[in-house]
Amino acid sequence: MTDSPLSHTWTTRPATPDLASVLRRALHEGTLDDLPAAVFHDLGMMRAKVQTLQRLFPDGTLHAVAIKANPLIEVLGEIVALGAGLEAASMEEVHCALAAGCPPERIVYNSPAKRVDDLADALRLGLHINADTLDELDRIDTLLGSMDTTSTVCLRINPLVGSGAIAITSVANRTSKFGVLLESEQSIVDVFRRYSWLSGLHLHVGSQGCEVEMLVEAARIILDLRVRIHEATGRTQITTLNMGGGLPWAYRDETSPPSPENYVELLKREVPELFENDLTLITEFGRSVQAGCGWAASQVEYVKEDRDPHMAVIHLGADFLMRTAYHPDDWPHRLSVLNSEGEVKDGDLVPQTIVGPLCFSGDIIARSRLLPRIEPGDWIVIHDTGAYTLGMWTRHCSRGMPLVLGYGEGVVEAGFKTLRRRETPEDIAAFWSA
Repeated sequence: MTDSPLSHTWTTRPATPDLASVLRRALHEGTLDDLPAAVFHDLGMMRAKVQTLQRLFPDGTLHAVAIKANPLIEVLGEIVALGAGLEAASMEEVHCALAAGCPPERIVYNSPAKRVDDLADALRLGLHINADTLDELDRIDTLLGSMDTTSTVCLRINPLVGSGAIAITSVANRTSKFGVLLESEQSIVDVFRRYSWLSGLHLHVGSQGCEVEMLVEAARIILDLRVRIHEATGRTQITTLNMGGGLPWAYRDETSPPSPENYVELLKREVPELFENDLTLITEFGRSVQAGCGWAASQVEYVKEDRDPHMAVIHLGADFLMRTAYHPDDWPHRLSVLNSEGEVKDGDLVPQTIVGPLCFSGDIIARSRLLPRIEPGDWIVIHDTGAYTLGMWTRHCSRGMPLVLGYGEGVVEAGFKTLRRRETPEDIAAFWSA
């Protein structure tokens, strides 16, 4: 298949006719096998995005793509095959990374609640560890008294650059639960003086709702802190800077998110030290790599015409789009309507509401959205679902996960690659069983 040319730019959002073509192929080939919903991931586009990061940042930068954005092992394996790494937010995600074939030295381990056993396992494996608290460093030091490791340890600093437009998912405000506050500088200097094995700093601001200037300001703050630590300790020990995730995605038509080219250009101008040879960089991009590569399609089961506006019932709802259901203004998704054969529908746009299959009243994907008139049997395409959808799947009402299919130039020569099989009712019964 050649549906994802590598010439796509970072911010390219696949057009509805292109997605309709992919759906029609799946229908005609019998790949969907009469299933009412499926999720698709353009693996070629995802590979091109990872390669863009590798081209723009200095050689030796470890691009550890966030597992939580899309935990599918087959997806992670495509990333690893490019020589990139993976960022794990739990020990379970560490095992997902290993299952995807990621070498331990390319795995970054984050968590604000690491147990002593977790830290011991991470050190034995030789993972990159981001310590979230000063107490965590004390635990690591105790463990290092009885074991050798190749791990790099960074201390996570909250640079206090603000919460951006979506406070609930931003992590650099004063109320964030993550990291050591920048204003605790004396304590930060003390641990670097005490622990010669502590060799890095980690920061993370957030992605969605965060302007690129916030990310660059945070980098400037942390590099200035690095200088002060070196001056205070009398030694140059901070050789790794983990810049965390970054870059929002354009869920709305009217938004234009920054590209990594914009980001790196601004970093080179404002924080040129980042690109000097004495510093190894780590990034943790997730949403902006994955979101635009994924999309979902669900058939319309019913249309409730006694509602104003009419209400279309589909097979994906808050189980798949939790953030959209609870915070629709912050997490909207573009929608398209195809007919039962997968052809794009046109005609007058009328307000319609799209609801999911769950038994709670908030299971709403879009309210009063202007769309061509929807009929039972039509397909609703939900755009930009490659990140933070399946990874946040909820078991409410015990709905099974849909079939997930991969496609794209340079990855799948013909047809589709099954990234995850559909869960059956028997699978769900087994999930809930002892």
